[in-house]
Amino acid sequence: MVTASRCCRQQSGNEMQAAIARMLPDGNRLHLQHGPIDLIVEASGTGQQKAYARAEKRFASILDEIVSELCLLRQQVTTDMKPKGAVAGRMYRAAILFGNEFVTPMAAVAGAVADEIISVISSIEGIEKAYVNNGGDTGFYLDEGQKIRAVMAADMKSSITIRSTDPYRGIATSGWRGRSFSLGIADAVSVVAENAAMADVAATLIANAVDLPGHPAIKRQPAIELSLDSDLGERLVTTDVGPLDEEQTAMALAAGLVRAEAMVRDNLIAGAVLFLAGEIVQTGKLALSSAR
Repeated sequence: MVTASRCCRQQSGNEMQAAIARMLPDGNRLHLQHGPIDLIVEASGTGQQKAYARAEKRFASILDEIVSELCLLRQQVTTDMKPKGAVAGRMYRAAILFGNEFVTPMAAVAGAVADEIISVISSIEGIEKAYVNNGGDTGFYLDEGQKIRAVMAADMKSSITIRSTDPYRGIATSGWRGRSFSLGIADAVSVVAENAAMADVAATLIANAVDLPGHPAIKRQPAIELSLDSDLGERLVTTDVGPLDEEQTAMALAAGLVRAEAMVRDNLIAGAVLFLAGEIVQTGKLALSSAR
């Protein structure tokens, strides 16, 4: 568990940094960055500039809001948690859906930030479609008749198409090679769900389940040794995965697929795609357009 004093020290440091907002060279996408949060925002329609202005204004306070509740958000999610901030609330509501196993609201942080900015953009009249990409965890808005194509970051060859008639507005990717720690060995797990926060949590948990416990080719280290503030504490996270044969790869993917299929049955996610050692398995309603 993170101590209150450590949370306070981090909060003070982040408050000294200002959020950055700038248009990218293409003149159509907005880049928002503040501490570890790094967003690419694109919206189309007559309300684009107004939407970007609103997004920039809302983004400026998000990091400090999250940091002010870090001590709570790094704890195992429970039904009696009462976060105060809007983004923290999104994190909590996503995490509690998966609370039958160890998970903290921090598992939803990237997706929840994307959802919050999308909610601001979609409230502007004249927006036809939009996305907010937070390091691969992405929230979408689609007006009637619109669709968006999302490329899977793990191989850049596979994609899914989400249409306005689909009740899914979030995609997220997790794995041991990503920005966050993983308990498993998946190169990547991409999930489509109702919103980005839910997809974020689900991708984390499915990636954790892709595993070969005790395998000598897998190196692990307590999360707290890599980051004193990690919500995973003493839990062993993956730091390297050596060569695996076809049978081992299939076993690890099968373990993750069981977890993903359960989430599909429980209507927590629309589908998932799991990547490991060049192999791909998938489940759910939305299929890859170019799966191998």
